[in-house]
Amino acid sequence: MAGLKYEKNPATKATIQARVEGYMKRAEDLKEVVEKERAAAQNRGRKGGGEGGTATRQPGEDEKEEEDKNKLKGALASSIVTDKPNVRWEDVAGLEAAKEALKEAVILPVRFPQLFVGKRKPWRGILLYGPPGTGKSFLAKAVATEADCKFFSVSSSDLVSKWQGESERLVRSLFEMAREEGRAIIFIDEVDSLCGQRTEGEADSVRRIKTEFLVQMDGVGKADPSKQILVLGATNIPWELDPAIRRRFEKRVYIPLPEPVARAVIFKLNLGDTPHNLTADDFNLLAEMTDGCSGADISICVREALMEPLRKCKQAKYFVTNAQGMLTPYHSGTGEDPNVPPCPRCPMVLLTEGGEKQGPLTCQSCGAVRGGLYEIESERLLVPDIEFADFEKAAQRAKPSVAPEELDHFTEWTTEFGQEG
Repeated sequence: MAGLKYEKNPATKATIQARVEGYMKRAEDLKEVVEKERAAAQNRGRKGGGEGGTATRQPGEDEKEEEDKNKLKGALASSIVTDKPNVRWEDVAGLEAAKEALKEAVILPVRFPQLFVGKRKPWRGILLYGPPGTGKSFLAKAVATEADCKFFSVSSSDLVSKWQGESERLVRSLFEMAREEGRAIIFIDEVDSLCGQRTEGEADSVRRIKTEFLVQMDGVGKADPSKQILVLGATNIPWELDPAIRRRFEKRVYIPLPEPVARAVIFKLNLGDTPHNLTADDFNLLAEMTDGCSGADISICVREALMEPLRKCKQAKYFVTNAQGMLTPYHSGTGEDPNVPPCPRCPMVLLTEGGEKQGPLTCQSCGAVRGGLYEIESERLLVPDIEFADFEKAAQRAKPSVAPEELDHFTEWTTEFGQEG
């Protein structure tokens, strides 16, 4: 304010004056709120003083608290998996130890509760760790499909809020919602982003989230011991986890790169019911060619191979007719010149003597059609089956996404803290 009397510009003086008035009004509003809260607290203390010091809740406080809880639950509603992902155990290639651990924790307690009596209790925390693309999230989808209980799938974006104190309340609400279901599974993808190691310089809000996780995973304050929940975590960097969080995950299962047998199965699963002429030996050979590749790498390789018939059709200059009158591309993709016709009498060009382009031309001798993909009748196109050469070409281009030296970190950590999956 002292500088206001020295300001010569009228517009600047008006702006400063308006802002000062706004700041003063905001300060008065804050003072009024603080005084009201102070008076309410003193009033509660006086009312509770004659009854052994028990404070009396003001009218509307319960409603407001319930409203806040419902808002938090509404924010987490999207994390509940209502539709089954339709991924079965048999869709997961290999990883038998991981599947058995999950069955012990999820399937057996529901189907055979008599197995878990006395001190025998199901696992409450399982950590799946390993290189990217090895099937950790895919395993979680299988659990969501096979388990007869509610499945919560959350990430750091679901639980971190910009408002102070709300992140830990979201964590608490998540576990409360899970316990209300009786039996539930909470899957936390990339758990290291929420529960990394505690350091000196980390923010207080981040530390409070970790503390709330520790409390909830231990089940402190849980009234009904029958309401067991399983916390299923997945991470690519287990060594970044806080030691206290690591202890809460009772089983820590390593999900490694697939073995040759598993790689062959992954090729078959990703190919599905797409028409092909590959044999069992072809799949085994592909598994050998993709040594060091993850499941995700193989999935990309298969998608690349699936595009080869499409490229054959696009590159074709001639289409031959089969017994049913369907058209298949000729010579394309075989390394031969696509401009070479099926027979000497096939039309070589699609131009008239005047240089105008004609439509597709049919050979009167062999029945082949001279024309490109966009010039033939779409309903007559017969897409070629997938061949081993298509996969061979795709496998040669496939590069592993995990470096060998990265695997050494997982091997060392597994030796010290985990178990093979």
